[in-house]
Amino acid sequence: MDFNVRRLAADAGTFLSRAVQYTEEKLGQAEKTELDAHLENLLARAESTKHWTEKIMRQTEVLLQPNPNVRMEEFLYEMLDRKVPTRANNHELLGECMIDSGHEFGPGTAYGSALIKCGETQKQLGSAEKEFIQSSAINFLTPFRNFIEGDYKTISKERKLLQNKRLDLDAAKTRLKKARVADARSAELNTTPPLGEEYVTHFSYMLSFLHVRWLKAETELRISQSEFDRQAEITRLLLEGISSTHAHHLRCLNDFVEAQTAYYAQCYQYMVNLQKQLGSFPSSFSSNNNQSLASASGGISVPSAPAATASLPLPAPGQASPALNELRSNSGTRKARVLYDYDAGSSTELSLLADEVITVSSVPGMDSDWLMGERGNQKGKVPITYLELLN
Repeated sequence: MDFNVRRLAADAGTFLSRAVQYTEEKLGQAEKTELDAHLENLLARAESTKHWTEKIMRQTEVLLQPNPNVRMEEFLYEMLDRKVPTRANNHELLGECMIDSGHEFGPGTAYGSALIKCGETQKQLGSAEKEFIQSSAINFLTPFRNFIEGDYKTISKERKLLQNKRLDLDAAKTRLKKARVADARSAELNTTPPLGEEYVTHFSYMLSFLHVRWLKAETELRISQSEFDRQAEITRLLLEGISSTHAHHLRCLNDFVEAQTAYYAQCYQYMVNLQKQLGSFPSSFSSNNNQSLASASGGISVPSAPAATASLPLPAPGQASPALNELRSNSGTRKARVLYDYDAGSSTELSLLADEVITVSSVPGMDSDWLMGERGNQKGKVPITYLELLN
């Protein structure tokens, strides 16, 4: 117990000495030992690294999860060391909605079938997004967070210890300076002739006390200087490790970019496949849509969109297949298999379902992109790009 009390008293004395030194420095009443320029630059670099790492982390979290309420919920689960419950993301919710509506309208209808296909693609996009978020969290956010919560906390701890050692050093310098002033004054008094034997004895004791105080101050200064130099070296070595941190973060950044590239490429492929399944609108239907848009926008010309897929171009005049030319020249009928679902754009057209077989014929004066299709008692125009003539 006695040892603890003494230790507590010594710690309290050290704390008070540092507080006095810090206050006098702020008031300009005490000198301050400045760190060397290299160490100051390292400290500034570490502080800048911490600042921008935190900022990049926050913005990346916003990118991966825009909903602040969900981010807060995930943070609380992480603080409680509990697993975050699995939830459907926006793409998956939209996909489920489309699939349900497609089944409601009927998978056999063109619109219902298209909704189901779009819904399945949206769910694929949602799954790809989850994989991207998980990969980014592991390979990008986690190393950044480890630096803030690990390496930089160690640097901050050693930096604070360096500040305390500096205050101890400056306080020791102040004590030595005061001891030297007192010793100089005692030397001046020593030149004065003694007034009596009692005075000489008292004066000798005083000189001895001041000399011991001066020696103690010098010893404390040497110890404080040694501890300060040692702590400055430890802090410098830790700060020089920031270069390794930058190299590690660069590798994490490359991993993040690769994850983004793979994610967007996967999403692009999903959408291309969906476009192939849905097919493209006939040229006349696209023209009607563009004309409607132009009239709705006050006569502003709206350029027509390119074909949905490069694999299904509309045949140019004079480049039709031999079977199609034969059908047009004979004015007869032919069986044709439907390649893609098609919703009729008007009462003169015939809706189609993929893989069904219909009867087609050529009508004089009809647009070269169309044929007349028949399915039982139903009859109407059909686009040739949706058909494959059968032998």
